Amino acid sequence: MYGSGYGLANLGQALYCCRSDLPGGEVRCVGDILEEKSEEVVWIGPLESVFDALKLMNEKNIGAVLVQIEGYLVGILSERDYMRKVILDIHSSQKTKVSEVMTRDVVTVTRQDTIVHCIALTKKHHVRHLPVVENGKTVGMISLRDLFLDVIHQKVGDIVE
Repeated sequence: MYGSGYGLANLGQALYCCRSDLPGGEVRCVGDILEEKSEEVVWIGPLESVFDALKLMNEKNIGAVLVQIEGYLVGILSERDYMRKVILDIHSSQKTKVSEVMTRDVVTVTRQDTIVHCIALTKKHHVRHLPVVENGKTVGMISLRDLFLDVIHQKVGDIVE
């Protein structure tokens, strides 16, 4: 089973925002990025094949897919997991289950976590994707790219595409 859905951030609900008492004002948080993103939360079940997960990632043009059971995060499968645990170990992606190769100890954040904290987490844990979890359920996901673009935007403004 796999699917996608929009996190709470995309339903127009108010998000938490970190505010700083320091001179200069506002400190950006995960909630700020989620509020601006229109991407859906893409997930797959742990018993699906790695091949199905790769097809889903290709269709959605993403580098990682959340692994969930009834809305609860149980892992994450990234391109790196596939390369290291399937290709290099000569497994068949059609026969290997997602649960066999997913990362189980997922580093997660909340909407209240600061952008700087998230960048530090990605560096410390060598990850590129951070699921955003509230009350045990996934409400979004941010990537290292999201974090860097946010920092660049704050420093130099909108970048013309």
